Order: sequence, then C-alpha cells, then structure tokens
Amino acid sequence: MEALLITISSVLIVVGLVGGVIQVVPGPALCWVGVLVWVIFTDAGWGRWVVLVVATLLAIVGTIVKFAIPGKQLKESGVPTVTILAGIVLGIVGMFVIPVVGLFVGFVLGVFLAEALRAKSFSGAWPSTVEALKATGLSVLIELLTAFAIAVTFVLGVIFA
Repeated sequence: MEALLITISSVLIVVGLVGGVIQVVPGPALCWVGVLVWVIFTDAGWGRWVVLVVATLLAIVGTIVKFAIPGKQLKESGVPTVTILAGIVLGIVGMFVIPVVGLFVGFVLGVFLAEALRAKSFSGAWPSTVEALKATGLSVLIELLTAFAIAVTFVLGVIFA
C-alpha cells in the first residue's frame, strides 16, 4: 500500500512539474498536494511532517516571489498598473480561448493593446510588451523552481523519513 501511495504522490508531483512549465495547472500547488497525500496516508515516521512543513514553506514563499519579483520588475520598467490589469484580464480570457498557452498570449496581448492605446502607436507599445514577456518568463521560471524544490524535498523525505 505504501508503494502505491508513493506512486500516486509521485505522479501528482510530476504533473505539477509539467504544470510549472506549460502553466496548465498550478505546479507548486499540485506538488504540495502530492506531498500532502504521502504525509497523510503513509506511516513514514515523524520526519514526514518535517517534509510537509518544508514543502508548505517552499510553496508559500515561491507563490509570493512568483508575483512579487515580476510585478516589481514591471513597475520599475514603467509599465502602469492599468496596463498590467489589462494583461491579467486578457490573460484570463485567453486561458479559456486558447488551451495551454492562452494565459501567456492573453497577458502579452493585453499589455500590448493597453500600451498601444496609451502610446497611441503600436511601435510605442513594444518596450512595455517586451518587459511583460520578461516578467512572464521570470514568473514561469520561479514557479518551475518552486515545484522542483518541493519535488526534491519529497524525494529526500521518501528516502530519509
């Protein structure tokens, strides 16, 4: 039974890692759920609770950093809050219109259109759009690293707990 639970948890974590790359599912959250399943349903000793605490802290910190650093980067580059909000709204719409990549396409398109309206030209919208692309890439990287850190914590927990 323990091997089955480790397998189920591992599958959840692998799907979370893939989700960290393609952004279909929230990667760190799914990895954390995989750890939670292992902690609750196995009898791996008290060390499993340490693994859950570490995975929880990684998930929380990763989520905060995922939004804080790219958001700060956008603000420092002069992209207005209204432009970011337009990107978020079109990102949400894009998520439903274009499977898998719609969130990114919608966000970048929203930023581009909002900046084109503000600058009154398409060429004036490119600098902000490039910054939005950089911030989006950084956000994906942070999410992937967070999911990977949770996965490593799980593997170490299975081995040593």
